[in-house]
Amino acid sequence: MRKAGPMLQVGDDFWNVRGSFKVGGVIDVGTHVSLVRRTSGKFVFLDSYSLSERDHQKVLALTRGARDLEAILNVHPFHTVHVRRMHELYPNARLYGTARHRSRFPELPWEEHLTENSHLHEMFTMDFEFSVPRGVYFVSTNEKVHFSSVLVFHPSSKTIHVDDTLMCIRIPRAFHKLGLTDVLRFHPTLSHALERRAGAVREFREWARDLAANWGDARNLCAAHTATLTGPRNQNPTVGARILDALEKSERTLRAHERRHG
Repeated sequence: MRKAGPMLQVGDDFWNVRGSFKVGGVIDVGTHVSLVRRTSGKFVFLDSYSLSERDHQKVLALTRGARDLEAILNVHPFHTVHVRRMHELYPNARLYGTARHRSRFPELPWEEHLTENSHLHEMFTMDFEFSVPRGVYFVSTNEKVHFSSVLVFHPSSKTIHVDDTLMCIRIPRAFHKLGLTDVLRFHPTLSHALERRAGAVREFREWARDLAANWGDARNLCAAHTATLTGPRNQNPTVGARILDALEKSERTLRAHERRHG
């Protein structure tokens, strides 16, 4: 069984908690939440999770009893299980979410701007960069397709926070001696997430290549349901190279979609 936590500092002013999430109540695929200190000294949560008492106390110590906890940004439309609990723990933090979060919990005090929209991205531009995948449905009509999310880059710590869209696959340490390293792959629901229209694949490829170019020097990557890429041993190949490799490994899926939709 996967155990939650503890909260680990993965970069300057960036902490990540590995959580537990069971599919069908049986298979634990994990989840996560990140806490980031802004240049202003205020803190922001990326995503929501029901923190253990130990991690909750760490958050209170870092944030002066939550007085410096400024906001909670829910960045994946289908990560909703812990949203209400997170607000209960930190009721004074401004609560942001996607349109789907607001429709699921209309009783919560949501802020005006949605996390998938540029207005919110501009509000936090001093500390974060945001990227929403292009060419795919942000919210699919098939609720089993959880591919898309708002990816967040914290340039100060060189850390990417991502849900579902990118997955980190661990390679056993014994194989590292053979030159093998952990890899990134796009979520396996990509074929179902691509918009059913001409040009969708082109837009997705362009988005992935832009991501590799713009965020490719990241030193850390925290992925929701798999693991994190952190530490010196994950600097070669670079995150940018890993993203391009993930794109290459998706080409069979992308070409099949192009043949069908153009």
